[in-house]
Amino acid sequence: MDRKIVIALALLLVVVIAGGVLIALPTPTGNGNGNIPSRPFTSENINVSSPLPNASVAKTIIVRGEARGTWYFEASFPLEVLDKDGNSIAMSYATAQGEWMTTEFVPFEGEILVQNYSGPATLVLHKDNPSGLPEHDDSVSLPIVIQ
Repeated sequence: MDRKIVIALALLLVVVIAGGVLIALPTPTGNGNGNIPSRPFTSENINVSSPLPNASVAKTIIVRGEARGTWYFEASFPLEVLDKDGNSIAMSYATAQGEWMTTEFVPFEGEILVQNYSGPATLVLHKDNPSGLPEHDDSVSLPIVIQ
């Protein structure tokens, strides 16, 4: 019976030490810019899985997610990057990766290249609005940091 007690105490000691080490380890504090990356952006009409809000990104940004078919026109919608002062510094398009003539969510992917800028920025995904009527405008904005 003494052997069982020694083994139980040894196991308890290992668990206590492992718990102490895990508690003492530093917790992640973000992406180096003081902002903690959050969960993917979601809304009623569009979900952005990449990049995450507040993410630190390269100058070539891959944008992925899903949007309702009504967000697209001819299977695409505009992407834009704004600098910290709100000036447009890059434009591109995201393209539907499936049948877009629906009201359901359709996966999309796009690439946008930012040249000659580093620092805080905003990624804007615009609902395509070929009519130009303001009542059909919509967009979502995500804060990012360009390396």
